[in-house]
Formats: sequence, C-alpha cells, structure tokens
Amino acid sequence: MTATTGLRANGRWRGWREATHEALYGPAGFYRRPEGPAGHFRTSVHASPLFAEAVARLLCRLDTALGRPGELAFVDMAAGRGELAAGVLAVLPAEVAARVRAYAVERAGRPAGLDARIAWRAEPPRGITGLLFANEWLDNVPVDVAEVDAEGVPRLVLVGDDGSERLGEPVGGADEEWLRTWWWPPSSVPSEGSRAEIGLPRDLAWSDALASLDRGLAVAVDYAHFAGGRPPFGTLTGFRDGRETAPVPDGSCDITAHVALDACARSGGHLTTQRAALRALGVSGARPPLTLASTDPAGYVRALAGAGAAAELTAPGGLGDFGWLIRPVGLRDSAESVAAEGDPFAALLVDVPDDEEQ
Repeated sequence: MTATTGLRANGRWRGWREATHEALYGPAGFYRRPEGPAGHFRTSVHASPLFAEAVARLLCRLDTALGRPGELAFVDMAAGRGELAAGVLAVLPAEVAARVRAYAVERAGRPAGLDARIAWRAEPPRGITGLLFANEWLDNVPVDVAEVDAEGVPRLVLVGDDGSERLGEPVGGADEEWLRTWWWPPSSVPSEGSRAEIGLPRDLAWSDALASLDRGLAVAVDYAHFAGGRPPFGTLTGFRDGRETAPVPDGSCDITAHVALDACARSGGHLTTQRAALRALGVSGARPPLTLASTDPAGYVRALAGAGAAAELTAPGGLGDFGWLIRPVGLRDSAESVAAEGDPFAALLVDVPDDEEQ
C-alpha cells in the first residue's frame, strides 16, 4: 500500500470497519440491493440443494439429542433472501417441520414470496432451543485493517470512498492485544507492509450469537485461516457481478475477508472442514455405479448430477476447504471424542443432564 498524506477533499478518511459497515449495511448498502447476494456470488446454499438437505439432517440429529422439544428453532444468520431457511423447511420430515420455528436474520427487507413460516428479523431471537447456522456471515462482519510501517509499528489503515488508503494511528488497546495473540504473536516479527484484519469484532459477534441459545448448537461456516498460516498481506477483497474486484467502500460491491475461526473458537467448540462435516451428514460426492446406467438410466443421470453437486460442495481448494466451527450449548463438547468417532457431530450431539449444568 502506498501511504498518502493530508485529507481527501471530502474529509472521508475512515477505518475499514466503519467504511465497510456503511458500504454493506447503510441505507444504500450492498446488502440492501434488490438482487441480493446471489446476484453477485455463489455460496454453498446457492451451489446445490444438497447443502440445505445436509443442514436439515443436522437439525434432525439435534432434535433427537434435545429430546424432541415442543418448539425447535432454526436460525439462519446472514440469510440473504432466505434461501437456506426455505430449503431446510422444504425437506424436513413432517413431524419435525411441525415443531420448527424458522428465523431468517438479515438487514435487508423481507423478500416477496418467502415461506410464511419463516420469521424475518434484523437480530437473532433470544432464549431459543435449536440450531443457529451462520453460513458466510462472519466474513462480512466489518473489521479494521492494520499495516506495519517502516519502524515495525502496526498502524490502522484508513480508506477513502474511492478505495485509496493511507496509514493512521498505531493500533492500541484491545485491537493490539488481539493482533499480538492471534496474528502476530511475540515470536513473530512482521516486516514492513505486512497486513492483518483485526478479527475482534467477529469474536464478539460470535459470542453474542451464542448468547441467543439456551440449548442447542451453533455452527459458523466460512472462509478461514488459522494460527501459523495467516496470510502475510491479509485477505480483504471485493466481489461484484460474480467476479473478484478491488474493495471499494461505496456500496457497489461486497467487501469481505477470511475469518480467524480459531480465535472465534477460543470459548469452545470443534473446528473441522466443510468436506468432513458434509460427509458426516451424508454428502459424499461418490459417483454412482456404472451398472445403474443400464438398469435405470434416468436414475443414473440423477445420481450423477447429485454426485457432481456434492463434489463441488466438498472439493479441495474450493468450498470443501471452508472451515466449520461447531459449538454446542448445553450439549457435550469433547474434541477427543469427536476425533475418536471421526464424526464432527457425534460426541457434541449428546444432551447434558440439568444437574450437570448447575
């Protein structure tokens, strides 16, 4: 980044967190546009209905672990236009669907024609029992960016409305502590020009989402990186019309950055890949046997299409490498048992007796 001096003509030098918040969620923000996120990029939800089917299976497993409560919540964080919530409701067994209360949490207005069973909210409900599912939510929780100057000091990166940048004040306080703990530990000596996204707002957003659950499971699915493998120049970028582009905080594009999921997980939970999670939920990507082509040609074509969609959702180097943070609330949380079972959900979906919670 080339630092500039002085103020812009309109005086709009701001940290990336403030600028991104307005660009994404302000009155003319990107996420309030009528075409919705699906008009610009494709998530796992849009890639295949297999994803919603897998989430529905997880909800059913959780329902069993919770003893089939009279009301079972499904909360779809960063719901876009409600595609995941609608897809889950469409494939749930009737007995489960009758007890499910579905919520879509999104800043934009409720889309026309959405299933009437889905409650549309700006914030997640509180005191619920069930599943809170956040697919590509945390990467759009705005964060500030730090860059190391010539003296080795991390400074806040300021941005103008046109995307140009300059260095601001040194990073201090809780933001500096987060950087030293999760991105540049004392043993690390970042060089001039090294950049980092300060993920503290995401940690806090995740903790607040967890607080909405009385009992159940919270899952965050996102682009992720982990300690020891942080990208040296950060990951801040933009998306517009299906293509990656320079991040400009003017409302014309998505602004996103990968998530330090291990920092979000410090309060508990299990980290795995989307590939492992979806395989545990019945999405394998295995091709159908060729013998099916002669005995049931139409069934073979359908199975082959399903295998292709499953392969995209679980592909190495693509969606399959996404991180899943699985956090039980009022359920077992044993990483050792999970590893032994080879199933990211097996040991977590065990109810904790009330006397153990006291």
